[in-house]
Amino acid sequence: MNPHLVLDVVGLTPRLLEHMPRLRRVAELGYQAELGTVLPAVTCSAQSTFLTGLPPSGHGVVGNGWYFRELGEVLLWRQHNALVGGEKVWQAARRERPGFTVANVCWWYAMGADVDWTITPRPIYRADGRKEPDCYTYPADLHGEFPTFPLFTYWGPGAGIASSAWIAEATRHLLTTRRPDLTLSYVPHLDYDLQRYGPSDPRSAAAAAELDKVLGPLLDTALDRDVTVTVLSEYGITDVSRPVHVNRLLRAEGLLNVHTQAGMEYLDPWTSRAFAVADHQIAHVYVRDAADVAAVAKLCAGLPGVAEVLDEEGKAAYGLDHPRSGELVLLAAPEAWFTYYYWLDDARAPDFARLVEIHRKPGYDPAELFFDPAAPGRAKRRAALALLRKKSGMRYLMDVVGLDAGALAVRGSHGLLPRDPRDGPVLLCSDPAAARDRIAATEVKEALLHPAG
Repeated sequence: MNPHLVLDVVGLTPRLLEHMPRLRRVAELGYQAELGTVLPAVTCSAQSTFLTGLPPSGHGVVGNGWYFRELGEVLLWRQHNALVGGEKVWQAARRERPGFTVANVCWWYAMGADVDWTITPRPIYRADGRKEPDCYTYPADLHGEFPTFPLFTYWGPGAGIASSAWIAEATRHLLTTRRPDLTLSYVPHLDYDLQRYGPSDPRSAAAAAELDKVLGPLLDTALDRDVTVTVLSEYGITDVSRPVHVNRLLRAEGLLNVHTQAGMEYLDPWTSRAFAVADHQIAHVYVRDAADVAAVAKLCAGLPGVAEVLDEEGKAAYGLDHPRSGELVLLAAPEAWFTYYYWLDDARAPDFARLVEIHRKPGYDPAELFFDPAAPGRAKRRAALALLRKKSGMRYLMDVVGLDAGALAVRGSHGLLPRDPRDGPVLLCSDPAAARDRIAATEVKEALLHPAG
């Protein structure tokens, strides 16, 4: 079997491929197939299904984060591979071929995975609270072979092509110096402008064309070395126009509690009867007392922007019936997305709400992709001052994120199953022997193990 490069080009759809001739070339050499996804159609859940062949009910990754009942905390974007249940694709490969080698470049849950080479973003968290760009590598001495990872172009208001270019070059370096049997590489660029502007905006097409050029040298290197190339995506991003505040509804009804420190309000999951973990267009609602579930379901179903409320039977129908899931799972209307906001007065929001702080917020926050639209000039000046303080070795707060979801103009989101295949995930492969018209997310593992069918 030839070495295999698997590029996860997040957000790639057949529509966007029209602007990406280098990626289309992969399909011309082999084939293009419609790719099924999972609910929720988000990064951590989809990647875990690709690598294990299991739905979320099997591997346990029910979103980009969830309420850890055993800890009493909402945690998103964890990194330990042990959170993913099931046999991974490389573990299955090693049963057939001992010594099978694997490189993971920025796929999620990379830490602690039993692979041969790992590269994943990992900031330096200084003792005084400063956060500096860096990455984690395994083996440790691999770290010295790369320039500093451009963390602040990987997420936040400055997110852009530089991080994807770094990842593509790091992947190419491993292909040429280590020649793994399987190389996994995650390329995030399309996630940014498609969420900022929506897929219908010309700037999103421009982002696709820009990424296509960046990926060209990596694709050339792989194909020149007889590496089979598979390109896939986890979801498609579709146009949205309105936020939905589930937690504010639950608080207004006396179901969600907060505690206050220094005038700031913090979600209190220990005493709340119900609260939601928002994740793009899905939200897990955790209900403490089974006797409240029916009433909470009825309440949420009446909230404008909620299309469906999944109970135990509904979760099972979508392969989402796992103990980590909420007692209820909400699906947004196609044009809507869920906020994590639980405060009723912005003056009482916690300080992390105005920061790019993916590990402290009890839900996903697309506002982190924007400078505060209420005062973008002032937000940029605050950012410049924070950078000066950082360079001087002083503490700083990059408090540039806005709190008015209506003013944010988030125009793209995901998480639901696609209504139109042209707006859904796609799989391209340079090996024509495995050609098919459609492949389910749960079939990707087998396809990677046996590319020729």
